[in-house]
Amino acid sequence: MKLRRQLFASKDPYDGTKADLFLAACKENLDYQIAHCEDYKKICSGMGIKSSEDIKTIADIPFIPTMLFKQHRFSSGGHIFTLTSSGTSSGHKSVIGFELSAALAALRMSLKVTRYHGVISLKPCRYIVMGYKPSRKNKMAAATTAYLTTFLAPAISRKFILQPTPTGYKPDFDGIVEALRKYEKGKHPVRFMGFPSYTFFLFRLLEERGLSFKLPQGSKIMLGGGWKQFYQEAADKETFYRMAKKTLGIEEENVVEFFGAVEHPILYCDCSAHHFHIPVYGSIVIRDPDTLEPLELGKVGLVNLISPLAKATPILSVMTDDLGILRDGSDCPCGVGTPYLEIIGRVAPEDIKTCAAGAADILEGVKV
Repeated sequence: MKLRRQLFASKDPYDGTKADLFLAACKENLDYQIAHCEDYKKICSGMGIKSSEDIKTIADIPFIPTMLFKQHRFSSGGHIFTLTSSGTSSGHKSVIGFELSAALAALRMSLKVTRYHGVISLKPCRYIVMGYKPSRKNKMAAATTAYLTTFLAPAISRKFILQPTPTGYKPDFDGIVEALRKYEKGKHPVRFMGFPSYTFFLFRLLEERGLSFKLPQGSKIMLGGGWKQFYQEAADKETFYRMAKKTLGIEEENVVEFFGAVEHPILYCDCSAHHFHIPVYGSIVIRDPDTLEPLELGKVGLVNLISPLAKATPILSVMTDDLGILRDGSDCPCGVGTPYLEIIGRVAPEDIKTCAAGAADILEGVKV
């Protein structure tokens, strides 16, 4: 994967001159997947794609819906470890295998993106992870990512809200409140990391109890993993920032949000204006929910995520159940000129099945 190495070696994560290299790396990946994954070869054949010679733009790359990853295990061989999604209400999870070279490329990418956004620090801090406590049985990408994020600054301690019990993971809000009482009196900054849902539920609990804390200077809230099953309770950003300041004394500029998926492990970090600019390592196509045709900037549609990161699993192009808009980033006050993604909601599984009926027909050759 020579072209992938060149792409992920890009020093500037928002270098706008890498579009041709990105497309070439995607073509390289597509030919590999067709040669090593029979299931993906069937999908490509159903879409009239025999090789990368049939690809003119990134929108031409055959995609796989994330809902199919949750029903069927795709593999192109050579993986050394797997990660899973957090799963649907019916218990289905995506199982994605990664090879060593993909893991190293992802590490380089993550360091460049987080350094660019000023998240890396040499100052020791205490972590409160609003997510799962790691265990050997837990291979969810959200748990792994949250834990790895605690290495962006030296960790004095790690406190996890979701604790394993005989009946599954349970949130320990009281344990977090007690930790806050202790950390408020210390000198070391506190970094929250994890699901925005549990973080916001903590804000509400503190407000209901009439509690507020003034955490040490340099404390941050870093969000990732989305709202998951609590999507209907998602707070708007203004409310979230107001509650963060009211309950923890953390200002808006110290709230950082990440976006990604196990099927698309590219790190998107919001800028100072809270926009998810697209880095050189990935690309996004917004598609019409009915026709699946690409839409222009400013139009609402299904979010199609593209990256040539992995060889071991055909996650070159994945169709999510997120609804989003691509915006022109040239006038963003942060100075990054690449387009940025705005997630506006999620569609129900039955709606995905309807709007992706054409794609489903193509996938009939894949046993699920």
